[in-house]
Amino acid sequence: MNANVAAPGPVGATERVPVIWRNRTVHIEYQWIAPERSDAPLVVFLHEGLGSVAMWKDFPRQMCDAGGLRGLVFSRPAYGRSTPRDADEVWGPDFMHQQAHQVVPAFLDALGVQEAVWLFGHSDGASIALLMAARWPQRVQGLVVMAPHIFVEDVTVQNIERAREAYEQTDLRHKLGRYHDDVDSAFWGWNRIWLDPAFRAWNIEPEVAQIRAPALAIQGCDDEYGTLAQIRGIAQRVPGTRLLELPDCAHSPHRDQPDAVVAAAVAFIQAHHTPA
Repeated sequence: MNANVAAPGPVGATERVPVIWRNRTVHIEYQWIAPERSDAPLVVFLHEGLGSVAMWKDFPRQMCDAGGLRGLVFSRPAYGRSTPRDADEVWGPDFMHQQAHQVVPAFLDALGVQEAVWLFGHSDGASIALLMAARWPQRVQGLVVMAPHIFVEDVTVQNIERAREAYEQTDLRHKLGRYHDDVDSAFWGWNRIWLDPAFRAWNIEPEVAQIRAPALAIQGCDDEYGTLAQIRGIAQRVPGTRLLELPDCAHSPHRDQPDAVVAAAVAFIQAHHTPA
C-alpha cells in the first residue's frame, strides 16, 4: 500500500501457474530466487496493496543473497501479470482472509511446496502473512512483517483517500501501470475496499493472538499509512515478537532502510529456522 511509486528496476523473468479460486482458473505470476539452495530456508514474499513481483524490484534477491536463502515472489490475483479482477468483481472486508486462507495455500500447492515456509510480507501482504500463520500454523516457520495492518486507523483511510485523488488527477496511474498488466484492476480493487465504510470495522487482533510462530515486526516511525500501534499490538499478542522501529522511514522500510531490514530479517530467520 504505497502511492509513492519509484521507477522500475531490473527484475528477472517470471512464470505463471494456474490456480482454482472462486470457481475459476486464475494464473498467478511468480519468480523463484536461488532454488538451487535446496537446504536453505524458503522465504515467500507477499507484496503491498499496490504491489507485484516487479514492484519489489531486486530487494528479494538482495535479501536472499545476503542470507543464503531461497525466495519465492509472486503477484496476487488482480496484480502484476497475474489474472486481473473481473470487471464486476468487488472485494469484501474479508479479502485478505481469502488470500491467506485460500489463495496463498493453493498457490504453494500448485508449485509443489510442501515444506513450512517463512513469510515476508509488506503492508496488506504483511496482514495476509499474519492471517496465514494463524490459520495454517503447520505451513509457516516464521514471519517477517513490515508495516502490517491489524486494525483500521484514521490515518490509513485519510492517506488512501489522497491516493485515490492522486490516481485520478496526477500521473500516478501511468506510474503504476509499469508494474501491472491491468492497473485499474489493481488500484480499484485495493482502494475501494479500504474506503468502504464497512471496512472500518476490520480487525484481525483475535487471529493475531493465535500465532505461535516466531515473528519480526518492522515499521517506519514516519509511516504515513499507520502508527506504531500496529506492530506493538502484534508484540502484545504474539509471544517473543521482536520489534524493529526505524527512524527516518515511512511506509516502505525495504526501500527507505534496506540495509537495516536485510540485516534484521536475515539474522532473525537464521536464529529461528528449524531445518526440515
